Amino acid sequence: ARFHGNPPSGWWDTARPRPSLAAMFADGTAPGTDVESLWRSARSARCEAKSCQTGRISTAETAVQSHRSRDASVQTDQSKAAVQDFQQEVQVDYTSLLSFLQRVEDAVIKELNKNWKSHAFDGFEVNWTEQNETVVCLHTLSYPEARGQNLQVTSVSWNATGSVLACSYGRLDSGDWSTEKSYVCTWNLHRRGLNPERPDLVVDVPSSVMCLAFHPSQPSLIAGGLFSGELVVWDTSRTEDPVVWRTGMTDDTHTDPVYQVNWLPGAKHRDHPWLLSVSTDGKILVWREERGGRLALAQGFALVAQQVPRSTWLKKFDWGEAAVGVTSLSFSHFDPRVFIVGVEGGYSLKCSTAAEAPALRGTGSSVPLRAPAEFAFSPHGGPVYSVSCSPFHRQVLPGSKRFSDRPRRNLFLSCGTDGQVHLHSMLQPQPLISLQLSKKYLFCVRWSPVRPLCFSLGDVLLFDLEKSSQKPALCIKQAAGEHPVYCLEFNLKHSQLLAAGDATGTAKVWQLSSDFTEQGPREVNHLEWLVSEIMD
Repeated sequence: ARFHGNPPSGWWDTARPRPSLAAMFADGTAPGTDVESLWRSARSARCEAKSCQTGRISTAETAVQSHRSRDASVQTDQSKAAVQDFQQEVQVDYTSLLSFLQRVEDAVIKELNKNWKSHAFDGFEVNWTEQNETVVCLHTLSYPEARGQNLQVTSVSWNATGSVLACSYGRLDSGDWSTEKSYVCTWNLHRRGLNPERPDLVVDVPSSVMCLAFHPSQPSLIAGGLFSGELVVWDTSRTEDPVVWRTGMTDDTHTDPVYQVNWLPGAKHRDHPWLLSVSTDGKILVWREERGGRLALAQGFALVAQQVPRSTWLKKFDWGEAAVGVTSLSFSHFDPRVFIVGVEGGYSLKCSTAAEAPALRGTGSSVPLRAPAEFAFSPHGGPVYSVSCSPFHRQVLPGSKRFSDRPRRNLFLSCGTDGQVHLHSMLQPQPLISLQLSKKYLFCVRWSPVRPLCFSLGDVLLFDLEKSSQKPALCIKQAAGEHPVYCLEFNLKHSQLLAAGDATGTAKVWQLSSDFTEQGPREVNHLEWLVSEIMD
């Protein structure tokens, strides 16, 4: 029945029995009901399949080359007609050709003569080596035992191949030099696995080694001068007993330390090596090899103050019979008889091995000593420690008006305890250039073997006279603090290498930039012009 409004009173009670509360909330279990998915059945009916891949894609293999290929050469294929035309004799109008050559003959000869006389390419050489823009340190070499004794690198020398560097150890400032043990060490810089603190060869020496010099053609021979005055030659290929010759302590031996040793130039000494040594005892001695591993005195010279040539520039010289102590020596590159020596009195002296005048001093030597000094140059303010002759000059015809044809001028450099470097011509006593570079001692100076206008000196200062004659082109810091550089040497075989040894017992190998190793066009002429301008 449907009612509108409120039901009549008592309707619920009469229309339906009212259940009890227990019946309304009793436990019960209803059976489960399955509902079939129409979507799955419909999809199965259509047999639709899905996967990660798309439908099958048709593919084809394609190589880099095309399917059809043929060989092709630089020249195009010649046709038979072209071959026949080529093989036919070329028709030349010899009459016209002769007429043309006669017309241009004078002009061609004129241009060829101009090219032949031109100096546009004088001194020019093609350089195929890699360019180096900066100066870098390639190796820092040291011997721990020598550094433990606070020994210094007193000398460095390159062997004949330019691959081995030798260093001598001693002490130049203080200590008991006569009894202190020292060393000679060598490193092969081309050896794989080079250890800068482990030399390839170490020679123990009972006296301080003051100087070294490798043989100019035999890579394993090296000579050394000792503080005791002895001269020793070692063979670095003999590891057990490397000493092959020595002077021993005789009446002919130097009585002062040997400060430089040189292998004498000249073919006559090739089979039997002759050595030259200088010392502060004033003697310059020449030694030859004898049987039994002995070096015997062959000839000698002695510098006595009384026999040094007088000049107006030598006002402070002590003119007596006292020995003039020799500290350094350099041979002329153009006259094997001429050499320059630096002495303790501050002077540089031009000397000759052809001198015949006897020395005015009784020496007790087994051979008579001669007086070699021929010319004296204006002095430094202290002892001269190093001299270096220029390997460059121009051989010319006297009397020519061109500056490049003036008489040759052999040049040399000197440095000493006054901190100055002098550039000298052998033709005049006063220096061409005098530079005050340091307030400290300068122990070494070397002329570049490849650049006529470049040289290097102590504390590794590189000069280029083409850029400036008053200040160095580059300053390299060799060692920390105030430790001086005692020695340096250019490598004659590898011109980009420069070795320097210092007071810390360290030797460094520097690779120079191309600016210091490549000679510019007409650079020798520039040096001659510079000297001529100063002298005029």
